[in-house]
Amino acid sequence: MCDTERTEAQQTGSTEETAPMASAPHDLTSFRRIPVSQSVGTVLAHDITEITPGKFKGRAFRKGHVIRQEDICRLQQLGKEHLFVLNIADDEMHEDEAAFAFARTLMGEGVKISGEPKEGKITIVASRAGLLKINKEALRDFNMVGEVMCATLHNNIVVREGQIVAGTRAIPLVIKKEVVEGAIRMAKGQRENTLESSAPRILQPSSFSSAVIEVKEMKKPKAGVVITGNEVYYGRIEDAFAPVIRKKVEEYGGEIKGIYYAPDDESYIEARLKELIDSGCDLLITTGGMSVDPDDVTRFAVRKLGATDITYGSPVLPGAMFLVAYLGVRCSGLGVGEEPDYAASMPEPTTQTPIPILGIPACGMYHKTTIFDLMLPRVLAGEKIRREDLAEMGHGGLCMNCEVCRYPVCPFGKC
Repeated sequence: MCDTERTEAQQTGSTEETAPMASAPHDLTSFRRIPVSQSVGTVLAHDITEITPGKFKGRAFRKGHVIRQEDICRLQQLGKEHLFVLNIADDEMHEDEAAFAFARTLMGEGVKISGEPKEGKITIVASRAGLLKINKEALRDFNMVGEVMCATLHNNIVVREGQIVAGTRAIPLVIKKEVVEGAIRMAKGQRENTLESSAPRILQPSSFSSAVIEVKEMKKPKAGVVITGNEVYYGRIEDAFAPVIRKKVEEYGGEIKGIYYAPDDESYIEARLKELIDSGCDLLITTGGMSVDPDDVTRFAVRKLGATDITYGSPVLPGAMFLVAYLGVRCSGLGVGEEPDYAASMPEPTTQTPIPILGIPACGMYHKTTIFDLMLPRVLAGEKIRREDLAEMGHGGLCMNCEVCRYPVCPFGKC
């Protein structure tokens, strides 16, 4: 009866297991192979997965399950003729224990382990809503070790609480402790350099030190907006910027404390920005007036205000004429040429934290998704955006202008 049922099961599905045959040859020494018919009372050292194409893929037997007489027929239906009894040496580690060690090392703030290992894999989820940060250099070095893996979502995407952001595991069922320790060192930013094949391996600190996976909390901004352009200020055309900006700020729980309209006049724009600062805004947004036309003076008003670390221009389309600057703390960053002219009447900032200023070019009106959507979450997470940050956006910075925009589930901004 079991043989007949097994034949039927093999026609409709298949099974997977974390089997020693998939590992390096030396791993076979960790196992004792026994027939299923003689396995009653033994303890499974790995999950056994059942797969029915198009219907089901999941765990049929859990690691640690004690085999009962009534399990024999089911195991045979799943195509199992033998099981493996696990023997772990002192210098080895089970996949579950290794997965926990990897996860604890890879995780930073804002993430946590979800449940127990399943089929040897640990799932890491966001413990809060925020901006996902992946240390790509450390992740690459970790995965270069071999016999270990970690897969994550893209860097710099917004995630919700409870969302899966990463998964990690050891590849073999039993892994050498020295491999685990080496992978942990890589995740912590310590590389092993071998000068000669016979020379001892020397640990050296890497250039990175932050956690490999973390979720940064994003503040709820109090934004002030100055919409520039003679055509809008004098009522020649209807403004289309205000509803766009309001919607995007409110999506992150922020509020718009004030919206001003300004002609193409440096002093007038500067005065409105000062008023917004006085009202308690911790984020300033300007729209329009960012091109190279002589009448487009918004960026000069930002400079006159006393902003520092002004970066104008980005390798992102739409958004090539984007501007980012900071007001309130003098920083030694990349500017746009000459040092800004500090106005004597510039109001004192209401906070010790620099106030970001984001200048959105006209594309912000016409395109659903622009560089503003890429940069706003990072600014709200407290990042200081510099020239090199924008330069990295060139790879993946070309919007495909899909007929139906599916951002953020698309390549735009994924570098």
